[in-house]
Amino acid sequence: MRKDQEETRDQTQIDVKVRVPDAEAKEDSRPRDEVRVTHHRITVGEREIAYTVTTGTMVLAEEQHSKEGESEGFKPRAQVFFVAYALDGDHDPRVRPVTFSFNGGPGSSSVWLHLGLLGPRRVAMGDAGALLGPPYDLTDNEFTLLTHSDLVFIDPVSTGYSRVTEGQKPGDFHGFQKDIESVGDFIRLWTSRAGRWLSPKFLIGESYGTTRAAGLSGYLQERHGMFLNGIMLISSILDFSTVDFTPGHDLPYLVHLPTAAATAWYHGKLGRERTLPEVLREAEAFADGDYARALHAGARLSQEQRVEVAQRYSDLTGLSPEFVLRNDLRVTLARFCKELLRDEGRTVGRLDSRFTGIDRDMGGESGEYDPSMSAILGPYTAAMNHYVRVELGFESDLPYEILTGRVRPWSYKEFENRHVRVSDTLRKAMHQNPHLKVLVASGYFDFATPYHATRHTLDHLQLDPSLRGNLRETFYEAGHMMYVALPSLEQQGADLKHFIGWASGLSSAPEKS
Repeated sequence: MRKDQEETRDQTQIDVKVRVPDAEAKEDSRPRDEVRVTHHRITVGEREIAYTVTTGTMVLAEEQHSKEGESEGFKPRAQVFFVAYALDGDHDPRVRPVTFSFNGGPGSSSVWLHLGLLGPRRVAMGDAGALLGPPYDLTDNEFTLLTHSDLVFIDPVSTGYSRVTEGQKPGDFHGFQKDIESVGDFIRLWTSRAGRWLSPKFLIGESYGTTRAAGLSGYLQERHGMFLNGIMLISSILDFSTVDFTPGHDLPYLVHLPTAAATAWYHGKLGRERTLPEVLREAEAFADGDYARALHAGARLSQEQRVEVAQRYSDLTGLSPEFVLRNDLRVTLARFCKELLRDEGRTVGRLDSRFTGIDRDMGGESGEYDPSMSAILGPYTAAMNHYVRVELGFESDLPYEILTGRVRPWSYKEFENRHVRVSDTLRKAMHQNPHLKVLVASGYFDFATPYHATRHTLDHLQLDPSLRGNLRETFYEAGHMMYVALPSLEQQGADLKHFIGWASGLSSAPEKS
């Protein structure tokens, strides 16, 4: 950090704003909005930008009605924590986009996209094979999306500092539909108060946040009449059947195989004669062709054919043919992550298979922990707790819930006896709003939401051919949080800015990846 930037932050003015959402509320005990406003500057490239940050909680209240249908006022249900960034200057809100961001879990705060990819400050943590140790640090994000869009980071109820109000049940918000409604209602309320209904509007979600974003594409249109310009899906999961390793369901084995091949290539199990793109093309062709036919044949497959398929699987993944045969040609994700580097005493990560871990028991069939999750948890937790108090001036003695299990069990009652699937909600939203653009970003080393699984989902959207041009895919040589790799961060920053410009009508369409 430059000295002048450090001095600017030391002299940051903090304004306190408190607002009662219900104008008729006179009781001091009622929940209130509480925010802090701070002012900052950073240098992006050769350009210095000034921006204002609003940090705090907004009360979400539900309108109450009598049995006769008459309004009985608003009942506070939750206080939602958010961080909103606005670029300083005379910007026309009809042109200046605003992007609403959230992560997934379920149970995750918005910290990952906030301090990893989009915001003007980012975590300095290193990357696979060169991780930095505690106490960690923050640095200016030269790739921030703030140069092209105002940003609003939302922590769903029970994550971050978001909590239910007194007398409310947290579990009422811990489910597929209520989560979409509460986040959607927050977006509607923030947009109204900020006077941004005529601005280009975007959503960006990561992991389960893409499930939420797809759900919101329908809810915002149908409940609030809010039509979006674009949705950015980072490490997408719109159809849970693609990752459900249950007996009799073969799809996950097919769509995970290219990521397994990429992982084996990265760790040197395939040699270096083939490049990563060559390995991926071979793996995709095998997964969609001979491997798919073999799994479909089941017991009809001859022993000779089984051996041939196992050998081909071995050539692409680095696992022994014998191990593949013992697993009936169906190696689960947990077993692959344990087996690939077993002879080295290491396991590979689920979120990002470039990362490796050490187990107590190397003879087991699954890892003790996800080393890629461990690599990011410490840096992001330390950075966010420092950032929100010291740099943004918001103080709370509540624990900032980075990634909490308190939302479990998460309710999917709307999908009883079937897989969670929101891809059709997205398709319907795109059909109803033919101006809606969608960007889908995937990491080649991501086992949590494999890129070939995402491709399978997109290929089965049943999107009208006239709208296929509204869909763009980008790929990165990293994992679930592809932006932890600096080259991927730089490329993804450029990809997002181009997409924002295109979907806002301010630039031409990006090239297809």
